[in-house]
Amino acid sequence: MSGHSKWATIKHKKAALDAKRGKSFTRIIKEITIAARSGGDPDGNPRLRTAILAAKAVSMPSDNIKKAIMRGTGELEGGQIEEVMFEGYGPGGAAVLVNVATDNRNRTVSDIRHVFSKNGGNMGEQGSVAWMFERKSQIYVPAEKASEDQLMNVALEAGADDLRQEGERWEILSAPEAHEAVLKALDANHIPHEDASIGFVPKNLVRLEGKHASAMLRLSEALEEHEDVQNVYSNFDIDEKEMEALAQ
Repeated sequence: MSGHSKWATIKHKKAALDAKRGKSFTRIIKEITIAARSGGDPDGNPRLRTAILAAKAVSMPSDNIKKAIMRGTGELEGGQIEEVMFEGYGPGGAAVLVNVATDNRNRTVSDIRHVFSKNGGNMGEQGSVAWMFERKSQIYVPAEKASEDQLMNVALEAGADDLRQEGERWEILSAPEAHEAVLKALDANHIPHEDASIGFVPKNLVRLEGKHASAMLRLSEALEEHEDVQNVYSNFDIDEKEMEALAQ
């Protein structure tokens, strides 16, 4: 498992802890609100359906979910949230994409720029690093819940592109348009999943060591902790043992 994948696993564990403290509620509510702009019916809106599943996974009250949808569709006030993607470089030249949801773009631009500069990186222009990533559906299944053969049959038949083991989880990669079909196939075969989203996967990885590795992890954590940041994507690769030591 590459360092990049190890970081994804660490982020998942941290997200689970954040959920217990309620920190993830704000991010999920923003995602539901943004997704609901394309329609408030989850059956016809795959992004909204995925966001609702994420909300239920952290035991978000149904009333919170309903209000977030209504803000997105305009039935309630308070849905003026803008989705923005920032691009930049981290220590050692690693490319970074930062997906934010904000009600004050100018404030958030200033904040994110400050986080980059404080942690050895710098923000770039739009399009400066996005070409280094591919937009992909990423669905994670606990390794103990399904065998490789079972997932290969179900996921690939539904249109998935690739299946790989990332520690204690399987990662299913698909084109964005196949996301809903793969989710439905997993549900139909009673295979549970932990995370399901459409994000950005690096085409190639940049190896980092020593001070660049530790600085990159500090930048990643600082970005993840910002209240407006929904997701952070990067193409860094750090040796797994070094990653484990630095993540302690």
